[in-house]
Amino acid sequence: MIELNNVSKTFTLHNQGSAVINVLSGVSLSVARGECVALTGASGAGKSTLMRMIYGNYLTQAGEIKIGETDLVKAEPREVIALRREVLGYVSQFLRVVPRVPTIDVVSEPLRAVGATSEEATARAEELLSKLNIPERLWSLSPTTFSGGEQQRVNIARGFAHSYPAMLLDEPTASLDAANREVVLSLIEEAKSRGAAIIGIFHDEAARERVCDREIDVTEFTRGQAA
Repeated sequence: MIELNNVSKTFTLHNQGSAVINVLSGVSLSVARGECVALTGASGAGKSTLMRMIYGNYLTQAGEIKIGETDLVKAEPREVIALRREVLGYVSQFLRVVPRVPTIDVVSEPLRAVGATSEEATARAEELLSKLNIPERLWSLSPTTFSGGEQQRVNIARGFAHSYPAMLLDEPTASLDAANREVVLSLIEEAKSRGAAIIGIFHDEAARERVCDREIDVTEFTRGQAA
């Protein structure tokens, strides 16, 4: 479902004489349906850079990144947008939403974008917000006013609202208490059971051991200093 073949990435430092830094080179990996793979390696090894490349935020210098039948390296912008809407979910560490939009709409939006009825989307959003212990009195408020922990849980609810065939998870259990951590791990297990292919960064070793089928050390592909 997710396949990378000989992918490389460089950054050009324009404020340092256009010096070119080789970040990742020769990245080849594949993730099957129903499999969760952890990216490991020391801070600065390029884990987040690789995730952003897979999501299409960073361009590659060479290679192929395929999500299903779509090669992100060659895809047109409209194809990337469609892929993110329907196929590839991304749970980042930070919630980025339009101010003043109610939390219930923030979480239900991915489902409405793929054609779910308002009732279906709202019901799923309510289910996830309840599971993640976001008080109902907050659902009509914008999550931009919430605490960091509440925003993280809203972000997770939004990321799991639609049943994406492929998912990228960037530290999904970071800073969560035991109860909410358990909810997130259960959501990951449910996604795997329905056949989602997942790549994640998990500094939580116990979480990694529980939900990940194998690990890939990104330092194997590191050449120079990663961003």
